[in-house]
Amino acid sequence: MKQNNLKITSWNVNGIRAVLKKDFIESLEKLNSDIVCLQETKAHPDQVDHALHELGYNYEYWNSAEKKGYSGTAIFSKTEPINVTYDLGFEKHDKEGRVITAEYENFYLVTVYTPNSKRDLSRLDERTKEWDVLFLNYCIELEKTKPVIFCGDLNAAHKDIDIRNDKSNKTTATKPGAAGFTDSERAGIDNIVEKGFIDTFRHFHPETEKFSWWSYMGRARANNVGWRIDYFFTSNSIKDKLVDADIEDQITGSDHCPVTITIKNL
Repeated sequence: MKQNNLKITSWNVNGIRAVLKKDFIESLEKLNSDIVCLQETKAHPDQVDHALHELGYNYEYWNSAEKKGYSGTAIFSKTEPINVTYDLGFEKHDKEGRVITAEYENFYLVTVYTPNSKRDLSRLDERTKEWDVLFLNYCIELEKTKPVIFCGDLNAAHKDIDIRNDKSNKTTATKPGAAGFTDSERAGIDNIVEKGFIDTFRHFHPETEKFSWWSYMGRARANNVGWRIDYFFTSNSIKDKLVDADIEDQITGSDHCPVTITIKNL
């Protein structure tokens, strides 16, 4: 990609067929990104009107879950990648359509929809001891070849500032914490940072309280009782190329809003 700036959007749409009936196309047109990464598409490509072509996204890649109406990821790009691969190569986790990797000339772009630990934390060990380790190691291996940008719904809020009601949701001596804010899930993001990957929103906005997901219950979005669980991370080697990162919380249509980054000269 030869343009001066590259803009990428990531968005958990909580069902692409549902958001296509809302202002999805208009929102993407306003964002005017070069690449769009989606999570929780809940569809196979033959179930969807390919309306993004009219915005110039002529290259689309889907990783749909075997289970209908569940999980799934997609990448829509205005420029054709060199290569596209799917999943992590680990059969247990490769049936839910959670990872797509697009290789471009000077970087890898990975979109990910991290498994939720479930409200009763029944999937916590699988998520933190298996998935988080596998995914981070996968990105580290890619980084040996060229810089990595990875984005998506990591299903965890990292710091206290990343969740409105941090005290009532965190791990204590008497309770394990809420799914998405347990010590072990937060430690998974610590590990990402410790390996040198940059949380781009925090790079630009270290003290800003801004959220990317709100429950549909209790007027959470209207009252901005949210969580920041959608991220863009980049290799440290392209830190000086970062121009901007934001959470587009004015855009509706899903229980998540889009997150974006702009990078120069990649």
